[in-house]
Amino acid sequence: MSNPLDGFTVTAQDLWYVGEGLQRPECILAEPDGSLWSADARGGVVHIRPDGTQTLISQALDARFGATNDEADRFTQGTLPNGLAFDVDGSILISNFGTDRLERMTRDGRTTVMLDTIDGTPIGKVNFVLRDSKGRIWLTISTRIVNWMEAVSPSYQDGYVAVLDNNGARIVADGFRFTNEIRFDAAEEWLYVVETTGRCITRLRIGDDAQVLAREGFGPADTGGFIDGIAFDAFGNLWGTHVMSDRIFVITPQGEFRVILDDDNPEPSAALYDAFERDAVTPNHMLACGGTIAPWFASVTFGGPDLQTVYIGSLRGTRIPAFRSPVAGLPMAHWR
Repeated sequence: MSNPLDGFTVTAQDLWYVGEGLQRPECILAEPDGSLWSADARGGVVHIRPDGTQTLISQALDARFGATNDEADRFTQGTLPNGLAFDVDGSILISNFGTDRLERMTRDGRTTVMLDTIDGTPIGKVNFVLRDSKGRIWLTISTRIVNWMEAVSPSYQDGYVAVLDNNGARIVADGFRFTNEIRFDAAEEWLYVVETTGRCITRLRIGDDAQVLAREGFGPADTGGFIDGIAFDAFGNLWGTHVMSDRIFVITPQGEFRVILDDDNPEPSAALYDAFERDAVTPNHMLACGGTIAPWFASVTFGGPDLQTVYIGSLRGTRIPAFRSPVAGLPMAHWR
């Protein structure tokens, strides 16, 4: 069977934009009615309706991200809503990369802390949250280093994956190199884990009790960039983003790596990767990188009534780029 992405590429001319004035729209949730929910550094999410109107729903308004002139401080301090997921009741689960907590926010902004420690130890930099069809909540912790920029190093492998279910919260796998987004395959048999500073993807075979039965690599051992977000399509292709070097790629079910959108600024990216190999990355190396579409591609989300509209989340953009895909996305748990 031919892959629906055979020969498919995207250019800047294929894009349109959604939303305006967003702050750090890292993760995006799409609903069947056409609504989008975007993480926002002002302290909550922005609800973008199908007619284009938008509303900031904040836990507690935080103006620091937009007010500071220190770029490094902007991405390491204060509240930083990062990965999002819908809970079974429609409230929003927020992995807060600034407060180091897993939070639940109702659609009117009321917020409770679900988790900030495991076994009495602070959980660290909570990056992403995912709910599966059984109602279990999975989360990733990128590092226990307080300033995450210091963990952009080949020296650290302190990331881990945890689960929160009827048996409480526990670590199921660790030793990852800056754990980032996670996704289940269609059967929810394998959990795919981004290792950002490993520049690769690892997958975990998950048992009925959330235990790890197997662990192995998927796709290239080195994809050539720092992976951030991933998402499956209905054919089984795994889509992903290279943050800072701003690419969208896919890894086919056979493990073949293909770039479908490239907005890289090559010289600063090369300097960043050279510094990384020498374990000498500074915030300036990272901040010099980024393309023109939505700097620091962070995530890909399938939406629209047919799940064939792809939305690109970013860390430094103020709008959400979108384009059409020839294949639908794999429906998330809240679509089923």
